[in-house]
Amino acid sequence: MAVTNREFNANEYLVQGGIGKSILEAKTDDPIFCQGDPGDAVLFLLRGQVVLTIVSPSGREATIQILNPGQFVGEECLTPERTERHCSAKALSKCTLVRIAKSEMIRVLREEPAMVQLMLRHYARQKTRMQADLVNHLFYTSEERLALTLLQLAQPGKNSSPHATIPRIRQETLAEIVGTTRSRVSYFMNRFRKKGLIDYGGPARIQVNNSLRAMVPSH
Repeated sequence: MAVTNREFNANEYLVQGGIGKSILEAKTDDPIFCQGDPGDAVLFLLRGQVVLTIVSPSGREATIQILNPGQFVGEECLTPERTERHCSAKALSKCTLVRIAKSEMIRVLREEPAMVQLMLRHYARQKTRMQADLVNHLFYTSEERLALTLLQLAQPGKNSSPHATIPRIRQETLAEIVGTTRSRVSYFMNRFRKKGLIDYGGPARIQVNNSLRAMVPSH
């Protein structure tokens, strides 16, 4: 009886170890990679959240993005001109990632159309997210941008739940993402809490209620 090759499943490939792959566990605040490190691997986030930061030549640090499960980390290393990491990645909470060696990722992209399609969808979502972020900074107030950031992190209402929890994020980090000052973030967070839109579920968690959506106007 002829043996047929098992059909490649991109989603299965991204959630397990194997040749050229390994499982990486990170605790809160652990570095995933640092700006200037060799760009030798792509990571896929299975659990937790990762924050990306960049430092300018003058020494100024800025937060670029916070990544959620199901997103790639450091995929820009696949471009020929990116031999070093252009930013740093740090665990915002306990994380599980699949580390895929650059050579292995390139091989899979060359041989498996399903992986190419998955990566194209990823890049399309990233571009859409960047465009949305630009619109938000142009037309939303800083309070509305903070509410939107918390909603994007927590995705409350998923699985019919009226709320969700996220790791307790430093207000300085939220201020960098929103584009405002730490004092303004503190003021808005207190307002949200008094209105019952968020709550602090212990020293390390923030509960984001679905009612926070009322703070964000429709496009």
